[in-house]
Amino acid sequence: MKILAVIPARYGSQRLPGKVLLHIGDRPMVQWVYEAAMQCPAFSKVVVATDHEDVAACVRGFGGRVEMTSSSHETGTDRVAEVANRYPDMDVVVNVQGDQPFVTSEMLLKLVQPYLEGETPEMTTLATPLDHNLGYSDPNVVKVLCDRNHHALYFSRASIPYFRNPETVPVYHHLGLYAFRRDFLTSYAQLASTPFEQCEALEQLRVLEHGFKIRVCYSEKMVLEVNTSEDLDAAKALVVY
Repeated sequence: MKILAVIPARYGSQRLPGKVLLHIGDRPMVQWVYEAAMQCPAFSKVVVATDHEDVAACVRGFGGRVEMTSSSHETGTDRVAEVANRYPDMDVVVNVQGDQPFVTSEMLLKLVQPYLEGETPEMTTLATPLDHNLGYSDPNVVKVLCDRNHHALYFSRASIPYFRNPETVPVYHHLGLYAFRRDFLTSYAQLASTPFEQCEALEQLRVLEHGFKIRVCYSEKMVLEVNTSEDLDAAKALVVY
C-alpha cells in the first residue's frame, strides 16, 4: 500500500492572505503541517502543492518537497488531484489541509486506517464528537451525520438534526481531512459541481450528491483550522515554549 500525502497550500486566501506562511511560534504554518504529516508512518511520500513561488521557497527552505500547480483551481481537492496524476504508483492520496497546524500523525493514521486494513472505500474523512454547547449553532463548525455503517449521510453548516424529540443521537464535528482511492480522486475531480455543494459551500457534498459514499473515521481530538486573524491568535496562544 503506497500512500501519498498532499498539502494544498494556496497563498491567496481571501480572509487571511498568505496564511500558510504566517508564523506560529518559531515556524510558518505550512511547516507545522508538513512535519506532522512526515511523522505519520503510513505515508510513503509527503509533498506541498502550491501555485505561489513564495510558498515553494519557504517549503524548500525547511527541506520539504514541493509541487507547483495551476493557479486556476477552485478547491484544494482540485490541486491535490493535479499532483496525484504525477504519482501513478500511489494507491491512496491524502488531502492534508495546509491551515490545520496542530494536526497529528495519530489523526492522519486514523484517516487511512480502513485502507491499511485492506478495505477500499472511495474516500474517507475524519470527525470528532460535537459538544452541543460549543459550536452546534456556529455555521463555521461543519456538522456531519452518519449511518450505521459509518458513512456520511449529510454535511451541513446548519444545526442538524432538529431535535423535535429529546433523544440523544450522535452528531459529529467534521474535520477537513480527506483520503481518496487514487482512481476515485481522478473521477471526483471531473464531477460537475452540485446544488447542495454550492448552497453550503462544502465541496464534499458533491460526492454524496453524485451517489458516492464517504467513510467517516473518528478522532477524539479536535484540530484548529486557521481561517481568520482571530484563529491565528488562538493558534499562537496554544504554542508552549
